[in-house]
Amino acid sequence: MTAPIDRTILVTGASSGIGEAAVRELAGAGARVFIGARREDRLKTLADELGDNVGWQKLDVTSADSFAAFVAAAGARFGAIDTLVNNAGIMPLSMLADLKRDEWTRMIDVNIHGVLNGIAAVLPGFLAQGSGHIINVASVAAHKIAPTAAVYGATKYAVWAITEGFRQEHPTLRATTICPGVVATELGHDITVPEVAAGMEQLRQNALTPDAIGRAIAYAIAQPDDVHVNEIIVRPSGPTF
Repeated sequence: MTAPIDRTILVTGASSGIGEAAVRELAGAGARVFIGARREDRLKTLADELGDNVGWQKLDVTSADSFAAFVAAAGARFGAIDTLVNNAGIMPLSMLADLKRDEWTRMIDVNIHGVLNGIAAVLPGFLAQGSGHIINVASVAAHKIAPTAAVYGATKYAVWAITEGFRQEHPTLRATTICPGVVATELGHDITVPEVAAGMEQLRQNALTPDAIGRAIAYAIAQPDDVHVNEIIVRPSGPTF
């Protein structure tokens, strides 16, 4: 069971999968959680279920203005923000020779610009209050590349690099990279190459459930302020990517 968490936490990509699991874990530990994603109906349903300590607002992480408004709304609801969990991401895998340029651009926008927009939205407040925690959800693909994952892996390596740069630039703030292995979520539902989509379904025959990553996120947050958990890699048991 996660230790009690008396913090205000923002979670992106919170309408399903890892984001939703993290929200449930954090709210269950007593945190005040403000959640964002594109699907407003799912956000509202989740917030209504979990109670007054969960607020929500529609969020497009690729828009700096949308992220700034999201952070402002969270501050108005709960006060000072302690932690941002940059979880939103997409994974339309394909071979480079498929030349899926639009998908490449979208991955870069969501997976990299989305993380940077989040950091930009909360960092001034973190510096002003002298504390704060950035948690960026990357992937084992930040460490190991497979065919079809060249661009996706590049975006997740960028997330790892951004987090490490943040840690070195701001030693009084906390920075954590979470690198999940295969998880049973909607990630990859937008794969447009049939054989790649089939391969992903096969890979997910041995997969973690999202709550495993939710617990890893909660663990990093629950540590005392002088303990900085810099990276967690979580894979399912057995031979896996």
